[in-house]
This record gives sequence, C-alpha cells and structure tokens, in this order.
Amino acid sequence: MKKKLLVLVLALGLVLTACNKEENKASEQVSADGLEKVVIGASPSPHEEILEALADEFKNEGVEVEVVAFDDYVQPNLALADGDLDLNYFQHLPYLEEFAKDHNLDLASVGPVHVEAMALYSTKYNSVDEIPDGAEILIPNDPSNGARALLLLAEEGLIELKDPTDVKATEEDIISNPKNLKFTALDAVNIARSYQDVDGGIINANYAIDVGLDPSSDSLIKEGQNSLYANLLVARAGEENKEAYQKVYKVLTSEAARKFIEEKYQGNISPAF
Repeated sequence: MKKKLLVLVLALGLVLTACNKEENKASEQVSADGLEKVVIGASPSPHEEILEALADEFKNEGVEVEVVAFDDYVQPNLALADGDLDLNYFQHLPYLEEFAKDHNLDLASVGPVHVEAMALYSTKYNSVDEIPDGAEILIPNDPSNGARALLLLAEEGLIELKDPTDVKATEEDIISNPKNLKFTALDAVNIARSYQDVDGGIINANYAIDVGLDPSSDSLIKEGQNSLYANLLVARAGEENKEAYQKVYKVLTSEAARKFIEEKYQGNISPAF
C-alpha cells in the first residue's frame, strides 16, 4: 500500500512539474545563437511587419523575437495571460483596459508604439455628403473600438454624442442622428470583408491595409494624428519592466523603427514616440 502511495505521489509531482513548465513555456528561452527569445503575439499588419523589419535591431540588443500572428482581437490577450506568449502588440489602451476587466486578466502596457488611423470606407459613395438617409454603417462590436467609431462620426458631424470625448460611448449616447444612420456591429476583422455589402464600414487601419485599402486615399473620413488610440506593447502585469521586454520596447521606439513606419506606411500609421 505504501509503495502504491509513493508511486502516486511521484506521479503527481511529475504532473505538477510539467504544468509549471507549461505555464512558463513562452518565457526564459534561449535561441541557438545564445540570444534571449521573446515570443510576441501580433496582428499581421502592420504589427508583424514592423517586428520582422526590426529583426536585426532586436538581435543587436541580444534578443531574438518570434512572432505569432493573430487575425482577431481576442486570442492574443488570452494567450498572453495563459503564458503562451511573452508579449503582445496589437491593441490600444481603451481596448486593453476593457478586455482585461471583462476577462479578469492582469495585463499591463509596456508603452505606446504607433497610431493607426481608423476610417470610414464605402464602395457606393465618394464623400460623406453622398451618404443617404437611413444608410447602414458597420462598426466594430467590441466596446472600445465601437466607441472609437462613434467618436469619428461625431467629429465629422454625422452624429452628435452626449460627450464627444467619451471613450466608452455607445449608441445610447447618440443625441442627434440627422441622416438616421443605422449601425450594425461586427467583429472588427470582418468589417473589412463585409463593408461592400452595405453603405459603408468603419475599419481599423491594420485590417484595411490587409485587404488592400489605403486609409489616406480610399477613406471618406479618417482620424487625425491626435488620436488617443496608440497601439501598445503589452505584458503580464508585474513583468513589464523585465530587461528583455524593455529591450524589445527600446527597439520598437528607436529611430530605425520610426524610419520604417514613416517610409512604409506614408502617414497611414504614425509613430507614437
């Protein structure tokens, strides 16, 4: 009986050890070149593009970055919280705060990197003046980007909000809608694929670029450079000051990063540093 108990205890110990290793599987890895490996979850464009363009700069800082691409705004935070990622790079602060609160996650910003202009697109109209009464407009269904879309419309005068600076605004906060616009909320990634089916859609710049849209030339209206929605490098709370993560952030806010962002995206995406 004692022998069986001992075997059971040893087995449980092995399981617990394996679980602990699994929890930290994205951390404290060293590459074949002796560089500290950092796994970062990112949207394909522009985040993954920026990270890959700076690969040599990261190595010069003693870090090898492995990028895991995500085409949605949900999994990167869940994967980071679960330890499958060391960092992620895809979201702005209002979204991070709302998502972390709703999912009871303990995440923190390492710092801002760039701003992507959210914009209104249409294949049916060439200006906001042409948008007819009762037009259907697609907006993101997550609270922070949904509010951001409404703030953009309010800034253009298409609607009026109780508070035109409220980053938590919803349709219930609309106090004037002269064109009787109808709003349909979809996952942000799906708007870029569906806006042609309705009168227009408000699309995040990364998803717009992914489908070949140019926010500067193809949009009816877009955010200015004073946007409050800078995209962040994000870590688990308490780890944002880890040396390797600070090295990653140093590179992402370097002159090399600035040059790449400005030359590659021609003002559609701007450095936030």
